[in-house]
Amino acid sequence: MEKVTGKNAGEIKLYALSTCGWCRLTRQLLTELGVAYEFEYVDLLTGSERDKAVTELSVLNPSKSFPTMLIGGSKVIIGYKEAEIREALKA
Repeated sequence: MEKVTGKNAGEIKLYALSTCGWCRLTRQLLTELGVAYEFEYVDLLTGSERDKAVTELSVLNPSKSFPTMLIGGSKVIIGYKEAEIREALKA
């Protein structure tokens, strides 16, 4: 996972694809909100790193679609849902 610095809004993990427009918009929104988060471009991973990321993603989102975001260890947001993301982060 790559880390992006910002204000602490709880643990935020984003599973994304490097070629996904919705993933890019989600990252832009998180940056605009100024929150710290971790992200991983699953399509750029290989071997056991990729297997681990896909396994983690499958638990959160059985359809394995992107973007998938985990907030605070329990809230999962699938897709680019600006209002839901803002509400979850109280921004």
